[in-house]
Amino acid sequence: MTIRNLEFLFRPKSIAVIGASDRERSVGATVTRNLLSAGFAGPVYLVNPRVDHVAGYPAFRDVAALPRAPDLAVIATPPRTVPAIIGELGARGTRAAVVLTAGLGAERDAEGRTLSQAMLDAARAHLLRILGPNCVGLLVPGLGINASFAHTAAVPGNLAFVSQSGGLTTAVLDWARSRGIGLSHFISLGDAADVDFGDTLDYLASEGGTHAILLYIESVRDARKFMSAARAAARNKPVLVVKAGRAREGAQAAMSHTGALAGSDDVYDAAIRRAGMLRVNTVAQLFDAVQTLARATAVKGERLAIMTNGGGPGVMATDALIHGGGKLASLSRQTLERLDSLLPSTWSHGNPVDIIGDAPIERYVSTLRTLMEEPEADAILFMHVPTAIVPAADIARACAPVARKGRVLACWLGGDALNEARRIFADAGIPVYRTPEEAVTAFMQLANYRRNQQALMETPPSVPVDFAPEREKARNIVHAALQESREVLSEPEAKAMLAAYGIPVVRTTIATDANDAARVAEEIGFPVALKILSPQVTHKSDVGGVVLDLQNAAEVKNAAAAMERRLREAAPGATLAGFSVQEMIRRPRAPELIVGATVDPIFGPVILFGHGGVAVEVIGDRAVALPPLNIALARELVSRTRISRLLDGYRDRPPADRQALYLVLTQVSQLIVDFAEVAELDINPLLVDDKGAIALDARIRVVRTRASATERLAIRPYPQELEERVRLLDREVLLRPIRPEDETLHGEFLERVEQEDLQLRFFHAVRHFPHAELARFTQIDYDREMAFIAVCPADGQAAETLGVVRAISDPDGGRAEYAILVRSDVKGKGLGAALMRKIIRYCRERGIREVVGEVLAVNQRMLALCRELGFEMTAGDDPQVVRVRLELVRLELGSDSRGRQIPERRVG
Repeated sequence: MTIRNLEFLFRPKSIAVIGASDRERSVGATVTRNLLSAGFAGPVYLVNPRVDHVAGYPAFRDVAALPRAPDLAVIATPPRTVPAIIGELGARGTRAAVVLTAGLGAERDAEGRTLSQAMLDAARAHLLRILGPNCVGLLVPGLGINASFAHTAAVPGNLAFVSQSGGLTTAVLDWARSRGIGLSHFISLGDAADVDFGDTLDYLASEGGTHAILLYIESVRDARKFMSAARAAARNKPVLVVKAGRAREGAQAAMSHTGALAGSDDVYDAAIRRAGMLRVNTVAQLFDAVQTLARATAVKGERLAIMTNGGGPGVMATDALIHGGGKLASLSRQTLERLDSLLPSTWSHGNPVDIIGDAPIERYVSTLRTLMEEPEADAILFMHVPTAIVPAADIARACAPVARKGRVLACWLGGDALNEARRIFADAGIPVYRTPEEAVTAFMQLANYRRNQQALMETPPSVPVDFAPEREKARNIVHAALQESREVLSEPEAKAMLAAYGIPVVRTTIATDANDAARVAEEIGFPVALKILSPQVTHKSDVGGVVLDLQNAAEVKNAAAAMERRLREAAPGATLAGFSVQEMIRRPRAPELIVGATVDPIFGPVILFGHGGVAVEVIGDRAVALPPLNIALARELVSRTRISRLLDGYRDRPPADRQALYLVLTQVSQLIVDFAEVAELDINPLLVDDKGAIALDARIRVVRTRASATERLAIRPYPQELEERVRLLDREVLLRPIRPEDETLHGEFLERVEQEDLQLRFFHAVRHFPHAELARFTQIDYDREMAFIAVCPADGQAAETLGVVRAISDPDGGRAEYAILVRSDVKGKGLGAALMRKIIRYCRERGIREVVGEVLAVNQRMLALCRELGFEMTAGDDPQVVRVRLELVRLELGSDSRGRQIPERRVG
């Protein structure tokens, strides 16, 4: 489930408290008092079988005695009573409950189920949604709802706060109220047995009274659901996250460097970034950041110009900026010359711009105007320390009209004496901070948010068309190892698997003993590298199992014999399986990199990139990302490492072939997408220079699994299996899912559609489609939305788009709304019918119950096709619009193994 029946949880018209009480300091008494005093406009029913009145109001003995079914029930009764109460409420027609009771996961019923599972089973038959158990409750201040046992109420506002931690929930509630921060929703998830982060994100994303969503996350259970909901919500409004728990546990047990390096916090960070959300470190930063995003003008990058009347604060701001990953803006020659004419000769002559402590008001204003015109600065930090020369409030009054025009953050450094200056700037809509560090943190939050949002909207370049993986060859390698009960592929096997995916690898051959190694080396040609092969040895260099630059057969034999001796000494129980002999690659100017993959227990496969070599774990320069990757995402992943700067070239070293590196990352990503059996993968080192990329060593661990390759991914990859060739009256076309890389193709398609047809599709005149809109058309979440395009010629060479059909399902997956557009010059060839049948088949296979749409009454061609396909038609609220509906799946009541009624789907 997702948002089904959540309107009864968050917008109920009647509420019942089960376990209402007058007993002092009890949960039942507290929630009763909170609810009655919050100003809820609807009826509130109090249920307690032992008394006639609670809090001066009549009390009902049980659910059956209630005069009507409440929309929402708040339950504060002993654990063993909860499943039965949920069943009674569901039978009465209640569709949502807040279960405050704790301990349901620790006790079991007579059938051996946990009480939590028994509660869910009782709710499922009635589609009754549950918040909790073991939660603090729910507040919707704008509706007068305080269904919680929190110690204080919330001020109405437009921020939604969702938290797993009950203790933190009440602390944040107190913190927000004391600062006058208003909330639209305050939601304590507790154990999140039913309603979880994904559900709340889906609901709040389209809730008009919520302008931003704040999350406190301890853990995520359903990664794909969470990612789909988060990405959808982040496109609509800011979503900010505090993620608790930064410890990396279990890394010691990993077979690969990647497994040891990709800690759980790194993966959460990658997920938050990929979803377009912003992560902050503290709850205070959470609220500060949302205020910054609301007040500040969006920035375009990470280059900051700093203006100050004191050198010390400028240094502090610079330190915070560099440490936080930002950059000092390089001031242009024109800006420096203008500042020279405005400022005393003793000014800093650079960034930070120190205008000197004796600065009059005019110097502040002119300097600020100059910096705001600097194209190399993405934002300006205005800083002031109090002096006796000019009152701070006078400076604020003069500068506020200039600063409010955008891209300015202000730091009034000092105490209460600067409050009036702060108020003047704040009233002008300028973000204000008390310390340089706070101001720089806010700037970096703006920059990071922009980058994460840009990743949601960026159009990736296409992968080269000659990238065609030899999947069958790779599959044979995996199956052969599993048939022999081997988890770790030999180095040659691992390299062969990489080669099957087009990744350049050094020539490598297995030798059985020292003599065979010498023979193989002569075939390859000297010099060669020799490496030991042992199932028990993961990192060969740890046992002296790597020797480079062997120049002849004698050196190879001697090196092999020495390796064997070292293996016996260092690992007496290890088995010698032979040696790998490989061509010696000489690229002295190429940095050693690592590309790898491992499987996170929550988010599934992750891709790692960083500084490679034997000291990879000591250096710790790495970044992780969730697959699937495209070229743009690979580029972003590389940019988050320190070693990426070396790839640009320096001194006599030319820039490395970054495109070759990005391609390797996308190829590894595709390999991980295709093979659920791959549990860990290392390419270390991967050399990349101006000549391209080549893998010198590789390690792959495989496991048996029943999961499909795509099931374990947090983000559903491109569904290639849905591609289909279709013959029209005059040509063959390829019907395939749309891809982010199709933005240019899609823009050209829309330009060739006549205005009349565009109006029939969009219900209004459309002249231009900006990048953001085209990105939304082409960058879709395949788990919730589908768009099929018709491409011709079908072989994809110099292809053009002839038509598109899309269906967007609600988060419950119950209903999908379709839209279709066919290029004006190819109408009447059967393409519209082919696209509609394709999307209907897809929706039916996904279990969607009905496909709906709206068609202008003048669009007789579309209405005729709908009739032909079996759509029902009804008049819309607008007489010019016809609503169409095609039922695919009917919901009927079936029975479970214990004879209870449960909803089940029947295909229509």
